[in-house]
Amino acid sequence: MALIDGKHVSAAVLEDLKAKVASLRDTHGITPGLAVVIVGDDPASQVYVRNKVKRATEIGMLSEKHELPADASQEEVLALVEKLNNDKRVHGILVQSPPPPQINERAVIETILPSKDVDCFHPVNVGKLLIGDEDGFVPCTPQGIMTLLAHYHIETAGKHAVVIGRSNIVGKPMGVLLSRKSTRANCTVTMCHSRTRDIPSLCRLADILVVAIGRAHFVTADMVKEGAVVIDVGMNRIEDSSKKSGYRLAGDVDFEHVSQKASYITPVPGGVGPMTIAMLLTNALKACCLAHNVAV
Repeated sequence: MALIDGKHVSAAVLEDLKAKVASLRDTHGITPGLAVVIVGDDPASQVYVRNKVKRATEIGMLSEKHELPADASQEEVLALVEKLNNDKRVHGILVQSPPPPQINERAVIETILPSKDVDCFHPVNVGKLLIGDEDGFVPCTPQGIMTLLAHYHIETAGKHAVVIGRSNIVGKPMGVLLSRKSTRANCTVTMCHSRTRDIPSLCRLADILVVAIGRAHFVTADMVKEGAVVIDVGMNRIEDSSKKSGYRLAGDVDFEHVSQKASYITPVPGGVGPMTIAMLLTNALKACCLAHNVAV
């Protein structure tokens, strides 16, 4: 079994981005700008936003955090998004999900300019993803997984990939990327979800298994064939009184036992998670380059 080290790969990506941001600034006088919007004070969302802003600043990007109260109205959120749409210093806009219940998240997403939609949630960018348009963006977590597969030279062509989960954030775009006619893709993809019959049998057919179902230790060793590549996207909190925080993090895969059968596997934490922010910043740099018609 080989461990897929997302911390190591993401650090390399961030170093590369840092050099490109410096080159863009020195050569063209341009600094990529990322604006992150958060509505409310959900602790987990605050941590995610803080990490995104911190990493962006560390690699030399202009990084802004815009906070709105939990009782902010739909109109207030949309007005802020429109303001950022019109701010030429800002090349990427991210509205942290999920927002409070009074906010129509889809309306917010559709208000963000497609050219600044670095999360790739806007219908225009989703369509570009589906047809393989290189001018669009790729959702951050699936893009991070594809980067990990490429970094570890994991063969994908002709392989059977099983994706558990059909969310717009991970499952659906993951299936699209794995099945693309391109290098490090060309898989035959099966997508499993809550209405799929006999998920364990389908999992046992997988050469590459991507699990994004949000249920701790859902995939057990008996569901994985010998030598499979296992990508665990899950991030679940389990109560643990021995921890200072009162909880520990666990993936959707029973790592202890599945790792004994897998050829490659991602840990939780330290696997897919670190790649998501690295890919967000990759998209922000791309948005800047497209906006100014330059390359680095």
